[in-house]
Amino acid sequence: MLRILPEEGAKTIVGFCRFARQQGLSGGVQETLGALRAVASLGIGHRDDLKSGLRSVMCSCKEEWDLFDEIFDTFWSEVELKRSASKRPLPRNEGTAASSEKQRSDSLLSGAHAGEALDKEGRQAVAGASARERLCKADFSTLRQDDLLALEQLALRLLKLMSVRLSRRRRIANSRGTVDLRRTIRSSVSRGGNPVDLQYQNRKPRPRRLVVLLDISGSMSPYSLFLVRFIYALQRHFKQVDTFLFSTDLVEVTKVLQGRRLPQALQALSGIATGWSGGTKIGASLRDFNYRHRRKLVGSDTFFMILSDGWDTGEPEVLAAELAQIKRRVRKLIWLNPLLGLADYRPVTQGLSAALPHVDVFAPAHNLESLLALEKHL
Repeated sequence: MLRILPEEGAKTIVGFCRFARQQGLSGGVQETLGALRAVASLGIGHRDDLKSGLRSVMCSCKEEWDLFDEIFDTFWSEVELKRSASKRPLPRNEGTAASSEKQRSDSLLSGAHAGEALDKEGRQAVAGASARERLCKADFSTLRQDDLLALEQLALRLLKLMSVRLSRRRRIANSRGTVDLRRTIRSSVSRGGNPVDLQYQNRKPRPRRLVVLLDISGSMSPYSLFLVRFIYALQRHFKQVDTFLFSTDLVEVTKVLQGRRLPQALQALSGIATGWSGGTKIGASLRDFNYRHRRKLVGSDTFFMILSDGWDTGEPEVLAAELAQIKRRVRKLIWLNPLLGLADYRPVTQGLSAALPHVDVFAPAHNLESLLALEKHL
């Protein structure tokens, strides 16, 4: 006989199913009911059991199966962040199997509805905001040391999800492709519910290449390591990502980031002599790129992205001329500037004034929220 989930637990499971649909799973009402039955039948003994049970009823193809881990970990990690941020203590372990299972169940199911008020002891918190919201809005340069690990874990999960969503998006097709059930059902209403005309959808073509130049000069040091994580996550969306670091010189690090897990990639980067925290010569670095690497720009399939605050010690005319060459060869030229997150910042330096006429997207990159917003431009 199936156990009945408590109301709070059922709301959390329904919330997870809704979140999963937003992130790309195709399940509807039937899958949500199946998830509730699975959790009521299996119990909440372990997080892995919960993951397996939900995945078995919510995934209908290999793509969804592969995507599920990221979705599950992101949702339930946020549950745990909310619980740890609240002042409500976790239940004590009474030493019995029943109390142990209740403790785990409370941790997973009721954590999503724990109070969202954060500690006020020296924390830069917004009243009523969740821990995730606070971390998403926090400027990288102002983070406290005890927030860094939580932000790094959250950033990697959310950036990966963003990249997966970009890869899975579909477009309407006139014929062939996958049947679009939602549009088919909608169009059948006028015919008494009979699906006479099937509607189709095809996967949107993925851009072939992303070329990224990351400024690692001294003025960018509070942001550089987080932006490296951002670039690392984007590799999942683009078929090819070519990455360069620059300050006074330009160095390609594409192979360092490919084929490694993020911790190993960061460790390898730390051993490269690239002038970390040095000066900045953006125009000269772009000239070096155009001279040695312009073959990487393959026209309408290429996005070119610069991550820099725009403080250039070189001649603005050089910067403008090199950007003009790049602009003619790419689909979109994007410049992300961490200083745009400052309320009183204005891009009035000579370098940026010369560069902006050639830039398609000029956007901030000072916190996780601003990085996630880039999705609409890709």
